[in-house]
Amino acid sequence: MTRPPTTAQRRVIDAADPLTGRLRGTDAQLAALVKRGLAFRHPRPPHEHFLTPAGHRVRETPAEEPAQPPAPAESGVFAARVGGEEPSDTTPARLREVHGAWQGLLELRRMTNPGGARDRPCAWERAHLVRAAALALEAAGHRPATGDGDGYRVRTTPQPEAVAVHQPDVGALRACAATLEEAGWQVSEHTEPRGRTRYVLASPRRA
Repeated sequence: MTRPPTTAQRRVIDAADPLTGRLRGTDAQLAALVKRGLAFRHPRPPHEHFLTPAGHRVRETPAEEPAQPPAPAESGVFAARVGGEEPSDTTPARLREVHGAWQGLLELRRMTNPGGARDRPCAWERAHLVRAAALALEAAGHRPATGDGDGYRVRTTPQPEAVAVHQPDVGALRACAATLEEAGWQVSEHTEPRGRTRYVLASPRRA
């Protein structure tokens, strides 16, 4: 079994940027995280260090519990709205926050994708499918569902690299599909066999 990070390493991981995974620490701490596969050193100057998907999982798992699927972002940390949350603010501050998060994600794509490609999802997005798809939708101005109301909802699926996007309005659903496709996701429209409800299946495009 892989040993858990030391207390000092855990502090470095916990302090990572919640979106990009950028790390700050001593050279020895960063090198140790790279050696354990929890971080990587970017090959381009200034050679910043970032969490790997495994490092993100460690950061999002309580230290006293075994590794489990990533938990929702804690209060005070940016989290895209996946739909179904309680009504929340749509103030200019929130819009700026969403815009900044999306621009940060595009920069993460540039820094971590082969060839600096910004037109397709990166490893962080493939490790956080629901949050990544929701960010693309919210940044494009789509309205998330609040409570039991209308709007988009992004949910996990049994498929390892796909999310389902639900939206009662078919026109709005297809607009969500177009947004995800433009953001580098492969999308297809389906119908639930029981309720005949339309939904979109989306997965990150690799090339």
